[in-house]
Amino acid sequence: MSAYGLFFAPRHTDTHESVWGIVIGLIAKIGMPILAGYKLKVAARLGSRALRADAIEAITCGYLSIVLIVGLAATRLFGWWWLDSVVALALIPFLIKEGREAITGECLCENT
Repeated sequence: MSAYGLFFAPRHTDTHESVWGIVIGLIAKIGMPILAGYKLKVAARLGSRALRADAIEAITCGYLSIVLIVGLAATRLFGWWWLDSVVALALIPFLIKEGREAITGECLCENT
C-alpha cells in the first residue's frame, strides 16, 4: 500500500486529527517494546518459537508507531504526505528478515 500511495495515488492528507494519531503512536512506541521484552523473556524460558515470533511482532509494531509519528508530524508540520510511505518501505528488509526467521523456526531462545 505504501508503494501504491507513493507512486500511483499521491494524496493530500487532512491532518486536523494528527495530534491524536501522534499521541496514540507515542503510547504504542512506549508500550510495545516493554511488552516485547516480557514476551521475549517468557519465550526464552519456555523455548517457545511462537511467543518469540509474537514478541518480534510487538517490536515491529513499535517501529511502525515511529513511522506513524514521523509521518503524521511531517505531514502536519511540512505537508510531506509521502514521508510515512518512504519510511514504511524502508522497514521491508527488517520485516522480511523477521518473517523468514519466524517461518523457518530460527530462534535465538535458550531453554533455561
